[in-house]
Parts: sequence; C-alpha cells; structure tokens
Amino acid sequence: MKSEITGITRANEGIQGISWNILGQTYVPKSYAEHSFSWHATLPPGTFVPPHIHPDQDEYLYMLEGKLDFVLGNSESQATAGDLIRLGMGVPHGIFNKSEQTAKVLFWVSPSRRLFDLFWGLHNMKEQKPEDVVTMAAEFNIHFLPPPPGG
Repeated sequence: MKSEITGITRANEGIQGISWNILGQTYVPKSYAEHSFSWHATLPPGTFVPPHIHPDQDEYLYMLEGKLDFVLGNSESQATAGDLIRLGMGVPHGIFNKSEQTAKVLFWVSPSRRLFDLFWGLHNMKEQKPEDVVTMAAEFNIHFLPPPPGG
C-alpha cells in the first residue's frame, strides 16, 4: 500500500521533480497515494484526450485557466476557469482544447489504481502512436473508445 507523504509540492514542480509529456500535453504529478493521485496538466490549443473509460476510478478536473470542450457520456459540454468536472467510474469522456488559449487544469483520480504507472509508460514511449497508446492504456485498465462513424 502506498501512503501519502506529508509535505508541500511547490507550484511549478512535480513530486520528485517529475514532468511527463503525454499526447502533446504536460502532466506534473502533485500527489500520489493508493487512494488518490493528482496532477497539474497544461493542454496547449489543439490538444485532446480521446474518449475513454476508467472502469474503476472516479476522475475530477478543476479548471484553473482556459476553456475545454468535453464529451461526457452522450452529451457535450464546455468548462472554464473555476469549474469542477466530475467523471464517474465507467462514464465515457473525452477532453478537447478547441480554443486558441492554453488550458491549465488540476486533475485527480480516486482510487489511484495504476494510472501513475501508465503515465510513465506513455511518457517513455519513443513515439506516442495512437494504436500503441490505446494498447498500453488497456493494459492499465483505461479503455479508449473507437472513433464515431465518419469520425
């Protein structure tokens, strides 16, 4: 069991100095324990996380800056600074920065499961090819959805 370590993770730092590049976005882990994992994400314009499912994690996003478009289940929505996005276990969701401004977001999941390890794996890929990302994510129980017909 991984327990939380008491301390302060500084504003522009990740725990243990970690920073990951995933799908053109920067993820900086802020806390990591068995029950919860959080990270700061910087999503440049035009980047996105394709629709996927976390079957055994709740996921949350707190918008710090910018605007993001979401696919939440069967609906679409937008969020801006100050908004909290709640993504329940098993609910398909996708995250898209369609704006011309960088978005900054605090993400967290509960429980952590193996998401921290997945991020290391994705970061360490020589090239993040979509088919390889999908395959690796499935090994960590994160399941990307096929594109919609004609998509």
